Amino acid sequence: MKLLKRAWAWLDDRIGWSSAIWPIVVHPVPKVNWWYVLGSATLIAFIVQVVTGVALAFTYVPAPNAAYESLDFITNRAVFGNVVRGLHYWGSSAMVVLAFAHLAHVFLIGAFKFPREVNWLTGVVLLGMTLAMAFTGQLLRWNQDAYWAVSLMASMASRVPLVGDLLVDIIIAGQTVGGATLTRFYATHVFLIPAAMFVLVGLHLYLVIRHGVSEMPRPGRPVNPKTYRQEYDELLHRDGIPFWPDFAWKDVVFALVTGSLVLLLAVVLGAPELGPQANPTNLEAHPKPDWYFLWLFALLSYAPPALESLVIVGLPLLLGILLVIVPFTAPAGERSWKRRPWAVATVVFFGLSAGALMWQGHRSPWAPVLHAEVPASVSGDLRGDAARGSALFASEACLACHLVGGAGGQRGPDLTFVGDRLTREQLIWRILYGGNNMPAYGQMLSPDDLDALVAFLSERRSR
Repeated sequence: MKLLKRAWAWLDDRIGWSSAIWPIVVHPVPKVNWWYVLGSATLIAFIVQVVTGVALAFTYVPAPNAAYESLDFITNRAVFGNVVRGLHYWGSSAMVVLAFAHLAHVFLIGAFKFPREVNWLTGVVLLGMTLAMAFTGQLLRWNQDAYWAVSLMASMASRVPLVGDLLVDIIIAGQTVGGATLTRFYATHVFLIPAAMFVLVGLHLYLVIRHGVSEMPRPGRPVNPKTYRQEYDELLHRDGIPFWPDFAWKDVVFALVTGSLVLLLAVVLGAPELGPQANPTNLEAHPKPDWYFLWLFALLSYAPPALESLVIVGLPLLLGILLVIVPFTAPAGERSWKRRPWAVATVVFFGLSAGALMWQGHRSPWAPVLHAEVPASVSGDLRGDAARGSALFASEACLACHLVGGAGGQRGPDLTFVGDRLTREQLIWRILYGGNNMPAYGQMLSPDDLDALVAFLSERRSR
C-alpha cells in the first residue's frame, strides 16, 4: 500500500492531478435537470464511434476492388465483426440524434446567450462535422446505394454556377466516382474529420469550464451582460454542487443506458445489409441516403429541376447561416422557453418538417417502378389501338412513373382516369413535348405508336 501511495505521489507531482485537474473535476455547478446530460452523451457516442472505427479500420481495405469484400468479411466471418460494425452503425445514429437533441435543448433554454455565444458556435461546427462524418461513411460500404448516392450528389453539385466543377472535384476527386473518390472519403472520414472534432471538442469543453454550465432558466430572470457573471457566481455560492459526483452521476447513468441500447441494437439487429456491390454498369438502382439525409433527399426529389442546385447548396448554406447568427440576434434577455414562444414554434416546425420529409424520403414514392405491367383489369377488354397502346405504355417505361389501375410508379400523375381530365389534343401535346420532369417523346414515337398511346389513355375514364 505504501508503495502504491509513493507511486501515486510521484505521478501526481509530475501530472499535477491534485493541484490542476482535481479542482476542475469538483468545480461547483448549478443544480440542473436530466436534459443537461445530452451534451455529455453526444461526447460518449463520439468516443464509441472512434473506438469502433479504429477496430473496423484494422480489416477494412479502402480500395474499389476490396472495400465491399472486406466489409462482407467483417460482417459475416470475423469474430464479433457484425457486432462491432453494428455498434458503429447504431452509434452513428445515436450520435446524430443526441447532437440534434442537445442543440434543440440549448436553443430552447437560451443557453447560447451571453457569455456562451462561442460555446454555441463550436457546437454548431461540431454538428456539421457529425453530419459530414455520417455522409463520408456511407460511401465506404461501396454498394449500389453508396455509389449512386455520391454520383447523384456530384451531378447536382456540377449544376451550381461558377463553382460547380470545383465542388465536383472536391466531392469525388475527379470526373467519375472511383478509387480516388473512395480514398478521399476514407481519409476524410477516418483522419481529417475526427482530428478536427477532437480539437473542437476540447475547445467546447474548455469554454464550458470557463463560463460554467448554464443554470436552468427562470421566467422573468433575463440575461443582463452587465450583471450576469456576478449573479452566476452568487448562485454557485448559494446553491452550487460539485461537478463530481453530485452532477456527473446523471451523465454516467444516461451514458450507460444509451450505450446499453446501442449494444442491444448491435447484438439483436446487427449491422445493416450491405446490398448489391457497387456496379457503375448497373443502372437499375434506387439510391437512398442514410436516414439523417432523407429530408434533403425528399426535398431534392420534389424540387423543380431549376431549383435543384439551390436546394442542394443554398438550403444547407442558409440553415448554417441561421444557426451561426442565432447568438448574435438575441445575446441577452429572456432565456426561459415559457417567455420565448417563437423558440418553441421554431423547434416544433423544424422537427415536424424534418420528420415528414424523412418519412417521404423513406417511402420514396417518386422512385420509378421498373418491370411493372398494366393490370389485366385494365388491359383485358381493350381492342385495336387501345390494346396496342396498353402494351406500349409498359414497354416504353411510361408505367415506371405513372400509376394505372393500381400498378406503376408514383413519380408522375396517376393516369387511371386521365381520360376524364385531358382531351385527345392535350394528351398528344403532353406526350410529344413533355413537361414537369417528363421527357418529350416526340422524337421517339412513330405516328402510329402515338395514336395507340393516346387511344389507350383516352379510354382511361371513371365510367
